[in-house]
Amino acid sequence: MGEMAKNKFHDGPGPSQRQLRVGELIRRTLSEVLARGDVHDPDLNRMSITVGEVRTSPDLKIATAYVLPLGGHGQEDVLKLLARNKGELRRAVSKKLSLKFAPDLRFQLDETFDRMDDTRRMLNQDAVRRDTDA
Repeated sequence: MGEMAKNKFHDGPGPSQRQLRVGELIRRTLSEVLARGDVHDPDLNRMSITVGEVRTSPDLKIATAYVLPLGGHGQEDVLKLLARNKGELRRAVSKKLSLKFAPDLRFQLDETFDRMDDTRRMLNQDAVRRDTDA
């Protein structure tokens, strides 16, 4: 069965196992590259960046990394610095992973932690606590 025919069955409600596996490999590799300061940009190397998740497109040609600077400070700076070094980061990732194509890297802020804080605050409201305890 050709690659196109195979992928057609995996484009259901969620990502395929392959997308999840490659996304996690990219996340791990990107985290290592950023932690070791492999990129030749002192501004980027000064920042501690968490890569929470990487989602790939079904064809694996685009990888969106959800990132957050440590402590949440300098979020806009982080996106600019990562975009500025996108080519070098892409090369570093593709050198470590044996993919047919080096995915185009995109960066977005990881808002998972904000949502968790919002949920925690909501669950601590008296009215909500009364309803959940009932």
